[in-house]
Amino acid sequence: MLQAQAISVEVGGRLLVDGASFTVMPRDKVGIVGRNGAGKTSMFKVLGGAVEPKSGAVLRKGGFGYLPQDPKIDSALDGRSCITHILSGRGIDDALVKIDKLRIAMEENPDERNVTRYINAEEAFRTNGGYSAESEARQMAAGLGIEDERLDQPISTLSGGQRRRIELARILFAGSDVLCLDEPTNHLDIDAKEWLLGFLRQYKGALLVISHDLELLDEAITRVIHLDRASEDAVGEIFEYKGTYTQYKRARADDETRLAKKAILQGKEIDRLQTVVDRFGAKATKAAMAHSVEKRIARLEGERVRGPQSTKSMNVRFPPPPKCGNTVITATGLCKGYGGPSIFEDISFDLGKGERLLVLGLNGAGKTSLLRILAGETTANLGDFTWGYQAHAGYYAQEHDNLMVHESLLDNIRRAVPTEVELTETQLRGLLGMFGLSGEKVFQEAGTLSGGEKTKLALAMLMVGRNNVLLLDEPTNNLDPPSRDAVASALVDWPGAIILVSHDEDFVRELNPTKVLLMPDGDVDYYSEDWLDLVSMA
Repeated sequence: MLQAQAISVEVGGRLLVDGASFTVMPRDKVGIVGRNGAGKTSMFKVLGGAVEPKSGAVLRKGGFGYLPQDPKIDSALDGRSCITHILSGRGIDDALVKIDKLRIAMEENPDERNVTRYINAEEAFRTNGGYSAESEARQMAAGLGIEDERLDQPISTLSGGQRRRIELARILFAGSDVLCLDEPTNHLDIDAKEWLLGFLRQYKGALLVISHDLELLDEAITRVIHLDRASEDAVGEIFEYKGTYTQYKRARADDETRLAKKAILQGKEIDRLQTVVDRFGAKATKAAMAHSVEKRIARLEGERVRGPQSTKSMNVRFPPPPKCGNTVITATGLCKGYGGPSIFEDISFDLGKGERLLVLGLNGAGKTSLLRILAGETTANLGDFTWGYQAHAGYYAQEHDNLMVHESLLDNIRRAVPTEVELTETQLRGLLGMFGLSGEKVFQEAGTLSGGEKTKLALAMLMVGRNNVLLLDEPTNNLDPPSRDAVASALVDWPGAIILVSHDEDFVRELNPTKVLLMPDGDVDYYSEDWLDLVSMA
């Protein structure tokens, strides 16, 4: 069970939520919804115990599992194997180490005390299912799309998306009574997502989830907590609805219609009464009546409801790309590995001015590694690539690796401006504002942003680079549907070249790529909508 008791959430000196209270009981499956930047992730950090509330308290009963939007596995654990990390969810790894130490002590000195300690520890381990735990953990990892051979490799060899799935597997394997999951379907292919949906349907504990995956919100939840915070200066309010996400949308629309009507009627009545006060307030014979009417106005003002405020829609426009040669990039024989077998070999392709290359492949096929090579973030073990005449590439990293988390939004975008370009602070704030990052928020540290806001900041940083090639690795992750549509529309109209990794079927359809590069084989083909089935599996 999890209970929020009048919690207030503050970020960067700004109050996001004040006095929120709710309870999540066993078998409750709760989705937390709201626009990008409303404060969902900040509130979730408080619920998950990563951050203390400004006031109030969070009570948690039973085992507790928390998946943050950007989970970081301690670098000190990089040397442990993936399967060991998953097993640590139940303390199996520590139990095995303890049994091994007792075994060694028994072999060195087989007296009654050492033998008894070893037998008792081994028997308790067996009774608690310790010997079958690894098989169960491997099955769970397979459900999340983690190949069995990967589980025996060190965590340090994994990509960011693979690490996230390993951490999700550890949390689910732990068998917690309460789960708080922030965007759990990020980096999951369609099979892994279906497995996760099945797991959450059958989960008997208390579940809280943040997700922009509408299928998950419709299939896995039975209650919605809406965090309503219309602007950066507003304090959010909590509204609860029973049912799925679709049922919530209908109920929310009905509430907004009702509130809008009530707000109009209240406003008209207050205006009518104020007219009476203005007309008779100055007359001594009517002063008592006017005073009585003023009291009614004050009472109505105190009861006044706030009608629904329309959220500003994003209107994104990427700057025109500078002129360049007819061929923007040529890659020949690229090969990449991380100390073991190669992830991919002999990758060769070229891309013309204004063309769009969709990089496809299952998880672990090397899509992100390829884009990092092209972006200069890492090097290929073999092969080479060359940029065309006056080709300049901007890189969007799905893990937001290019953000300096302890610098402000303004400093981050200022750092991305080329040395030969001069942009004023007003112009930089205008670019951030295009993505809904405005006001005092631009002075916040980037590390305090939600995943959706980090995505918007990283995309805004591409705007200042004078790029004619964009390398985009899952650019719609964490974006709410209106923001995703705005970014898609902007890229559809942009005439530069794009190399794209995405599992978002609708996004890929809108961008209408020119070519497809299939990883890890390196096959290149012309794009058609027949490839969309593989997009959702990637």
